[in-house]
Amino acid sequence: MAKNNMSDFIDVHALIKTYLSKWYWFVISVILCVGIGFLYCRVHQRPMAIRAHVLIQQDDSNPMADLGGMGSLFGSKGYVEDEVFVIASHSLFSSVAKELGINRLHYVRDGFLKSHLAFPEYPVDVVAPGIADTLMSTIVFKIKVDENGLADIKAKVKRDVIADVEDVKLPAQVKTIYGDFTVLTTPDYVKGKELKTTVSFSGYGVAAEELDTEIRAFRGSKKSNVICLTFDTPNVEYGVAVLDKIIEKYNERGIVEKNLQGEKTEAFLRDRIQLLASDLNESESAIQQYKERNGIIDVNAEASYQTGKKGQTENALFNVEKEIELLKLTREFLADSLNYSDLIPTTVASGAVQGGINSYNALVFKRLELSQNAKQNSYAIRQLTKQMDLMRANLLTSSEKALENATVNLNKLMLEKNEITGKLSNIPTQEREYINMKRQQEIKQQIYLFLLQKQEENAMLLANAVPKGLIIDDAFSFSEPLGMSKKVILLIAFLLGILLPVTIIYVHRLLRSKFESKEEVQRHLSAPVLGEMCIDRSGRSLVVSPTDTSSATELFRLMRTNLQFMLGGEGDKVVLMTSTRSGEGKSFISLNLAATLSLLEGKRVLLVGMDIRNPQLANYLGINPPLGLTNYLSASNVTLDSIIQPMAGIKNCDVIVAGPIPPNPAELLASSKVDELFAKLRTMYDYIIVDSAPVGMVSDTFALDRISDATIYVTRINYSTFSDLRFVEEIYTDKRLKKLSVVVNGTSSKKGYGYGYAAKTSKK
Repeated sequence: MAKNNMSDFIDVHALIKTYLSKWYWFVISVILCVGIGFLYCRVHQRPMAIRAHVLIQQDDSNPMADLGGMGSLFGSKGYVEDEVFVIASHSLFSSVAKELGINRLHYVRDGFLKSHLAFPEYPVDVVAPGIADTLMSTIVFKIKVDENGLADIKAKVKRDVIADVEDVKLPAQVKTIYGDFTVLTTPDYVKGKELKTTVSFSGYGVAAEELDTEIRAFRGSKKSNVICLTFDTPNVEYGVAVLDKIIEKYNERGIVEKNLQGEKTEAFLRDRIQLLASDLNESESAIQQYKERNGIIDVNAEASYQTGKKGQTENALFNVEKEIELLKLTREFLADSLNYSDLIPTTVASGAVQGGINSYNALVFKRLELSQNAKQNSYAIRQLTKQMDLMRANLLTSSEKALENATVNLNKLMLEKNEITGKLSNIPTQEREYINMKRQQEIKQQIYLFLLQKQEENAMLLANAVPKGLIIDDAFSFSEPLGMSKKVILLIAFLLGILLPVTIIYVHRLLRSKFESKEEVQRHLSAPVLGEMCIDRSGRSLVVSPTDTSSATELFRLMRTNLQFMLGGEGDKVVLMTSTRSGEGKSFISLNLAATLSLLEGKRVLLVGMDIRNPQLANYLGINPPLGLTNYLSASNVTLDSIIQPMAGIKNCDVIVAGPIPPNPAELLASSKVDELFAKLRTMYDYIIVDSAPVGMVSDTFALDRISDATIYVTRINYSTFSDLRFVEEIYTDKRLKKLSVVVNGTSSKKGYGYGYAAKTSKK
């Protein structure tokens, strides 16, 4: 079982031997790969890395930016993420292609399989006014100009030829289904020199698509405002011109957009300023009318004035009410006769009668003084009493009149107070309305002034338009081309030339179902390998002869020696020959092994053909005897001597062919007559080689194991499969056949044995 475990591992030695045996594969592969590498280096031009860097300046100077959300209606913020798409847009690339004329690419042949992109100078051009605007295909013009200036022109779209013109002088008209093209020379054309060139003519849209696949635009970093442009092309001038033109067109587009934005902003500001001026006039007129209607100049001043006036009125009203009360008291005092001789209190006297009261009180004092010195009826007292009565009556009348005047004044003050109170109560409403009107007027005034300021700023921006992209690095080329150098490519091609056959052979070994060497058989089987047989190309069935020293004969002699050792015992004579299927060389090995054994001195050998289902032994020997084994087994009147035939050219070697195919082969081989036959044969011969049927197809061989002493199982290189070996291993481990050993047929004769047996002959 150890050998079965070994079969799971790769036999490095065998693998190396396989590689060495296929050395010509490596030579061919290396030559092909290196040749392809040379062609690739000649055809393929290493591109140069063209780079450019642009700093995107955010448009903070936009006069509408302060209007918040409205700014987005009139100008972009210029965010870098959006600008990456703008700078690499199809429309911008299309304008670049149109301005540089790179919808026409000129390739000039430099030699065998080598051409270069000619830019900006080229010897021949193709023009077609207006066609490039709408052309959606690429037309390839192949132009060949000879020394006499005669040109052959062929135009193709993909694989379809749309025009073919020969021997024409340039300029020449080329008519196609897409329109008429003119092929003409340029100042760079050299007369009298043969020229081969290809002009790829495409529409501007198609050229823009090509640029889109070749040019990368990306942000320098997440927080960077720099856009990096990359273009890898073999022609440095072409790459630099394209990237510079992209930046130029991008900035032109930005300036146009800014000017358009400025014009729209100017129109907006102008309309808004006119509208706000009208609104301001209306607001100021409304405030004026409101003040005139409510009789106010300033609401706050009016409120202060009315509040002060109300205090004054209330104070005057208090004084009038106080005076009325005093007048009432004075009137009541004067009207009471009991108070006739009493002094009128001055504290209760009104200012209006105060002077009369003082005069009256003076008369009262004077009468009192006279009454102390004179009689009551005296003339002086009577005169004073008369004056007092008169004055008292006047005071009473004056009090009544003053009371009436005070009452009138009181009513007037009350009306005035009510009026002031009404005005003060209206002031909050007026103030609110006035403040609202004033606020609207101030808002409009501020917006008006703000828009005037923005109008001036916008005018300055229009006068000084600045590109959106600030060029950090104009388009430049790195000093070294991209990609691998010629040496590296050839080295890789050389290594690939070695690796390809290594891989193919290794994969083939992994995927193959058939073994290729005796060593593989030994690794997969526990059964001993009796010998091997090389390929014989002579076409003969019998390759062994007494005087032959070929490698095949020597291998059979070695096999004979090993067989003698394997048989060992004195009575072991019968060797059963079998295989998995037809074509593995079983009959060939049987025939030549029998012949080899007969070369031993004094040894008699018999070859018995017992593959009675598909008998081929007679064909190998070129004989056609009337009777065979099946005749002997199926008929009692057939004698043993009648079926034994001497082998032509080989002494001491006889043969029994199978005979006609019977209807019941299994029953014949299982009959006791077979045992009786071999019992007789053992007494007649020293070695008996039995050519039996393949065990992978029928069970006849297993039925014959009873009469055999050893079994030789024939396998064939590049014919037998690994599953066949597993079948052999099962038979060996289960001991279904006695002393089983294996012969490997079809090995190489390059191991020192010369040449071997021919594979072209059909063998069992």
